[in-house]
Amino acid sequence: MTPIKSRTQVAIIGGGPSGLLLGQLLQRQGIDNVILEARSGDYVLGRIRAGVLEEITVRKLREAGCAARLEAEGLVHHGTGISFGGTLHRIDIHALTAGKVVTVYGQTEVTRDLMYARAQSGGITAYEASDVALHDLQGSAPRVTYQQGGQRHELACDFIAGCDGYHGVSRRSIPAQSLRTYERVYPFGWLGVLADVPALPELVYANHERGFALCSMRSPTRSRYYVQCPVDEDLSAWPDSRFWDELLQRVDPLTASRIVTGPSIEKSIAPLRSFVAEPLRYNRLFLVGDAAHIVPPTGAKGLNLAASDVHYLSEALFEQYLERSMAGIEDYSRKALSRIWKAERFSWWMTSLLHRFPEQDSFSLALQRAELDYLMSSETAQRLLAENYVGLPV
Repeated sequence: MTPIKSRTQVAIIGGGPSGLLLGQLLQRQGIDNVILEARSGDYVLGRIRAGVLEEITVRKLREAGCAARLEAEGLVHHGTGISFGGTLHRIDIHALTAGKVVTVYGQTEVTRDLMYARAQSGGITAYEASDVALHDLQGSAPRVTYQQGGQRHELACDFIAGCDGYHGVSRRSIPAQSLRTYERVYPFGWLGVLADVPALPELVYANHERGFALCSMRSPTRSRYYVQCPVDEDLSAWPDSRFWDELLQRVDPLTASRIVTGPSIEKSIAPLRSFVAEPLRYNRLFLVGDAAHIVPPTGAKGLNLAASDVHYLSEALFEQYLERSMAGIEDYSRKALSRIWKAERFSWWMTSLLHRFPEQDSFSLALQRAELDYLMSSETAQRLLAENYVGLPV
């Protein structure tokens, strides 16, 4: 079968939020791009993900012209709670970071806004693109082939942005000897429930002898709650009544009194992992977002790290196309990895601080409690947490 041939400046593999955000930023600078997504648009929108946005993510969405609904509906949070020892402790992130905040706005809504902007701009997104393969990566003229609607396509380009997630083709296309990976798999998961019940005013993270819990939200009337569980737990063993009973046991009495329970509209178990691949550049192929790194969700860094990757890469591509300089492209991996590893450290620290590990002995548990006590007694320690929570500078 003779392929249909076309050309673009930047081929973006993956139509999730990182690929869509990169595409929209490039489009607004007149840089032609095509997005290839293996799934349907409805499938992409059906993914349930977190939505605690750092200021860098909000800023990039504004630059992409996609922040109107976020600014109207997003929940600006000035602090967060940590529950342990039967008491709720509040960390005033706004005061501790000289006025910085986080914004709660679901990743599904971010994706919806980016999809709408892409359609309005006339940008091309090829959904249900199967058998995607990357070619000629060692030269100056890479190509992407894929199948769509029973027809073979070949897309020539200048650069390829791999925004296709942990299981995508982009990272797998880099020769093994050119890539180094780091990974830690955690011995538990998060059982999450989504429910249309009134949300708490701020996120609450809980450390309890029965395990970690998190009270989060998507909107004032839609809440997202989690409890730590074995990663191989049977979801059918968790009817709503058991979940709510367990959650209420793990938080302090004040938080428990504020939680409104109700029927779940979605329930799932997510494993926790830390992962980094480096470098993030292989000649004219770049790794972005989950294709390059995974963080446990405890620090709320996944989507935000993807946005900072997009920031560095979009600026590098602007520099290349508008100023004919490769300096930004050559420095993309170093800049992005510096921020990635700091976020990995913070996410690992938050996970270690708040969860119960199978191998923990009485000494380890006492140290964990001492760490929590110190955090709540030291403004300096709280400032370090707040600084990382709102996002380090890019």
